[in-house]
Amino acid sequence: MEQTDIASQQTLMGYEVLVIREATLNDLPLLIEQRRHMYQDMGYPDNPRMEDMEHTFGLWLHDRLEDGHYRNWIVETPEGQVAAGAGLWLAEWPPQMMDFSPFRGYIMNVYTEPGFRKRGLARQLVQTILNWCSEHGIQTVSLHASAEGRPVYESLGFCSTNEMRLSLP
Repeated sequence: MEQTDIASQQTLMGYEVLVIREATLNDLPLLIEQRRHMYQDMGYPDNPRMEDMEHTFGLWLHDRLEDGHYRNWIVETPEGQVAAGAGLWLAEWPPQMMDFSPFRGYIMNVYTEPGFRKRGLARQLVQTILNWCSEHGIQTVSLHASAEGRPVYESLGFCSTNEMRLSLP
């Protein structure tokens, strides 16, 4: 399990040391809960559809964590209190002219607990993911940004693309 001490970068809410660690299958309930909270913060109602999403996401996530196609990093206090988390889905991708890598990175589920916000934790997590991608030959990384997150991602070098989307019934 990979751990990074971020004490040298900040003191947060009286904690001298915060640790970034990689999630395991044991963290599955936490990762599902963070996803729920992320959607609630974006204004999605807490209704049966949210419960259905949690169930189907949990099944998807379990398999991806197990086979290594999804990775997640968690920020914790020394006492184990979770402050934030962010995930990386390694999506299989065909080689193209700009990138021959067989995978693209998709950053998702970036969530910071309310009491830990505005302290740079999301930035630190995304940078941790970008470093991991660089070390593992992942050349293209994308994400979808909330209005609150967009300035963080832009400051890390992310830019809008020409992707188009169609939602089928």
